[in-house]
Amino acid sequence: MLVDILRLIINTVFGLIALTLLARFFMQWARVSFRNPGGQFVLATTDWVVRPLRRFIPGLFGLDLATLLAAWVAQMLNLGLVLVLLGAPASSLLAAVPLYALLKLAQLAVYLIMGIVIVAVVLSWVAPHAPAAAVVNGLMRPFITPFRRIIPPLGGVDFSPLVLLLVLQVILMALSRVSL
Repeated sequence: MLVDILRLIINTVFGLIALTLLARFFMQWARVSFRNPGGQFVLATTDWVVRPLRRFIPGLFGLDLATLLAAWVAQMLNLGLVLVLLGAPASSLLAAVPLYALLKLAQLAVYLIMGIVIVAVVLSWVAPHAPAAAVVNGLMRPFITPFRRIIPPLGGVDFSPLVLLLVLQVILMALSRVSL
């Protein structure tokens, strides 16, 4: 039981760190302003790891590779600590953890995008002019735009978020198959 509790704590702490780093990466990539409470939270909780890494890891094509690397390392630490806790041999950790952490990071990114889409849709129904709506819509824009070009609104209803969620679910299924 103690191992399960420690595993829950490790997964929660490192999962939240990786999720926050991914949110920062997406906000920078989508050029969403950090001048809002959510953006300020993301900056405050990730600056301690991202700023030192930026001295050594430059960006590439507008992508913040330092933030992405930090999220990947957080996932590797998560998986490594859990495997050590479960008594896995150290030799197996070196080979499997980096690739498996990359797959888990991709899954986490897909879950984050799904959450962004769901929040954006709900906000569009209940509070389309809320301050958070601009941030969430800005985060969703790069992912939803290709679908909106293909799928026109029917009767004033935009079905592109639904199609995007279906595509993301298929991607999750594929990632789950690869990680087995």
